[in-house]
Formats: sequence, structure tokens, C-alpha cells
Amino acid sequence: MSGEATVLVIEDEQPMRRFLRALVAGHGLRIIEASTGAEGISLAASHSPDVILLDLGLPDMDGLEVTARIREWTQTPIIVLSARGLEEDKVSALDLGADDYLTKPFGAAELLARLRVALRHARLHSSEPDDATFRVGELEVDLAARRVRIRGDEVHLTPLQYKLLAFLVRHAGRVVTHRQILKEVWGPGSTSQDHYVRVYMAQLRRKLEDDPAQPLYLLTETGVGYRLRAEL
Repeated sequence: MSGEATVLVIEDEQPMRRFLRALVAGHGLRIIEASTGAEGISLAASHSPDVILLDLGLPDMDGLEVTARIREWTQTPIIVLSARGLEEDKVSALDLGADDYLTKPFGAAELLARLRVALRHARLHSSEPDDATFRVGELEVDLAARRVRIRGDEVHLTPLQYKLLAFLVRHAGRVVTHRQILKEVWGPGSTSQDHYVRVYMAQLRRKLEDDPAQPLYLLTETGVGYRLRAEL
């Protein structure tokens, strides 16, 4: 990972900050730390970090409020780290603008993988055109030409199937909720129609996965939404 990247950690528990400090510094990233939500919001504004690691259980305000406040003025990737494992907490954080969610305890390798995805998104937002070609494994999606290939063979998708896949590509590696997918693909009036997503995701898996029952690319985040794998 790039040594120029800065990670802002907003976490009140000192042992967790020590763990994150050692992990991040050991992979060539710069770290800045905040122990309260207010301090974290201030550092996010003054230091323009590349990624934010955010705990939900802060002493002065809920991490969900911090997420909403930060999202008012920046699209910096936010990875929520929380002991709250309830699906509604995950959905709330993601719907408010968080990019990813890890439930404590989590492994170092898993966090580093999520950090790589977040940093890749940060670089794409700042410098790459929207028509970049996405590749993972044997899946290739050319957003400019609107072409999808598996093992070099073109796959025909209906307009709505392609719209769903393109949305997942733009958020590759990140969890997207059913509500986010419905709002983007079907429109704001469809956010209660979860079955639309399930039906079309099943169609995409039949066209893109060798074994739709054991998907390699289009992953289910139970009770929350879906994730398009960004790396293998």
C-alpha cells in the first residue's frame, strides 16, 4: 500500500488504537488518531485523510452521527469498526454513507484487505476516469463500451442487469445495502422492494458465476446487501 496514504482512526479504546497504529504503520501508512467524535470530525476536515477507521461507540456522540456529519462535505472512504454486530447497525451505517463495516473482533488480514479496497476507491475518485475497465479474476467489465466478459467471452446482459452490475462495479469491494441498490438502480420509489434485488442478483449469478450457489464474484452480506469482490 502507498506510503503517502493517511489513515484517520476515530476510536476511544486505547488498546484498539495501539493495535491499529502498529498494523497501519507496519504497512507504510501514516496514521492520525482521535478518541472522540468531535475530534475525529475536526481532524477529518483539517488533515484530509485518505481513509477513516471509525468506531461507533464513542464517548461524546454515536459513530452513526459522525458518519453523517463527515458525509456532508467529503466522500473519503469510511470503514466502520464496531462491537455492534446487529444487522440494523450495519445497514444504518452503510445507508448513512459508510463504505464498509467490520465487526470486532476482526483479523488483521481482513482489515488490510478492506483498507486496500478503500485506498483504491480513494485514488479512483481523485484521478481516474469513470470509463475505467474493471477486472477481477476472469470477470471484465468495460464501463465505457458497456461490455461484460467472462474468460474473454462476451456476456449479454439486459439493460437492468447491466445497470445493477455497473453500480456494483463502481462500489467494488464495498458492501452496498438493498436500499442503496434499489435507490440507484430502480429509483427512490422502489426502496421497499427487496425482492427486485434478489431476483436480478440471481440472474447475474447465473450469467457470471461458474456455480451460482457458491458465487466467486457476487457475494451476499446476509441481512445487509451485497459485495462485488474487488480482488481474488
